[in-house]
Amino acid sequence: MQIFRNRLQALHDARLEMYRGRLVPCHEKPARVDHVLSELGRRPVGVLLDPAPQPDGVLRAALEAVHAPRYLDFLASAWDAWLALDPANAEQDILPSVWPVRGFRSDVLPDNFAARLGLFSFDAGSPIMAGTWAAAQQGAACTHAAALAVAAGSRSAFALTRPPGHHAGPDFFGGYCFVNNAALAAQTLRHAGATRVAVLDVDYHHGNGTQAIFWSRSDVLTVSVHGDPRSEYPFFLGHADEHGEGEGLGANLNLPLPRGSSVAHWFAALEAALQAVQRHGADALVVALGVDTFEGDPISGFRLTGADYLRLGERLARAGLPTVFTFEGGYAVAEVGVNVVNVLEGFVGAG
Repeated sequence: MQIFRNRLQALHDARLEMYRGRLVPCHEKPARVDHVLSELGRRPVGVLLDPAPQPDGVLRAALEAVHAPRYLDFLASAWDAWLALDPANAEQDILPSVWPVRGFRSDVLPDNFAARLGLFSFDAGSPIMAGTWAAAQQGAACTHAAALAVAAGSRSAFALTRPPGHHAGPDFFGGYCFVNNAALAAQTLRHAGATRVAVLDVDYHHGNGTQAIFWSRSDVLTVSVHGDPRSEYPFFLGHADEHGEGEGLGANLNLPLPRGSSVAHWFAALEAALQAVQRHGADALVVALGVDTFEGDPISGFRLTGADYLRLGERLARAGLPTVFTFEGGYAVAEVGVNVVNVLEGFVGAG
C-alpha cells in the first residue's frame, strides 16, 4: 500500500470550536495523524510517500472539478482577509456567526468578510487559522497522488492527511472539513479512466458534503453507514430516503443506524453497502475512513472495537476493487492510530 502523508497537516491546529453552545478545545487535532504515523512505525503496512510536485494549475483544476472556484478563492484568502480587518485578529481563529438560511440569497458574493464566511460554512465548529489552507491544500495533493497511484495500477493507496474532508460540499465547509478528499479521489479516478466509481463512507457522521457533490450524477455512487441524522451530526442530511436526483437518482444510498447500534448491526449495514457497490459495477472504490465508530470515541455512539477494524479491512479487500482510503474522523485520539492501521493491515493481509 502506498501511504501519502501530509507534512503540513500540523499547520492547522485550531484553538477552540463551538460545540453545543460552548467554546471547547478542538476535537480534531494534529495528534490524530501523529498517532497513525507512530503505529505505522510499529506495523509498516505500506511505504510512506510525499506527493510529487505537480505543474502549476493541475491541483487547482482537480479541486475545481468538485468545488466551486469562488469557494476555493475564499479559503485561499480567508486568513489574509481576517488580518486585514484588524492585525490583532492574528491572536484568534476565525469562526462564522451568520448564515444565509432558507429564503436568503447565496448567489451574490458579499463584500463583508463575516458575510462571506457565513456564506461558505454551515457550522461554527470548524475554525480557520493561519495554516488551514496550506494544510488542506497539501492534503488535497496527497489525495490526488493516492488516486493517481491507484489509477496507474496500485491495488490501494491511503491519503493520510487532515483536516478531514467528507463534510465539505461544493461550496461550503463544516464538520472540521474544508476540501472534500473523498470526492477529489473519486473524481480523479474518473478523470484517469474509471467509468464508474463508488465512495463508501464508514465514518460515524454522514458524509453530507460528498453526497451534495455527486447528488445529480450517476457515474459516482455514494454510500454512507452512519449515525441517524435525527439525533446525530450533521443532522440535516443522511436520511434513508435520500436517493439522488436527475441522472443521479438511485446513485446515493444512506444507511443510518441508531446510536448504540451493535457491532453485528453495523456490519450488516456494511454488507448492504458493499452489495450496492457491487450492483453499481464500480471500477474503483474510495473509502472515507472514519474510525469514530470506535466504542471509546467521545463524540460518537457506535461500539466497534480494535479487532473489528481488522475485520473491516478484510471485508473491504474482498470487494476486489482498486481502493483509495481517505482519513476522516476518529476522536479517541490515543486509539486512532491502532484502529486506522488495523483497517489497513486487514486490507493488505486479505490481499
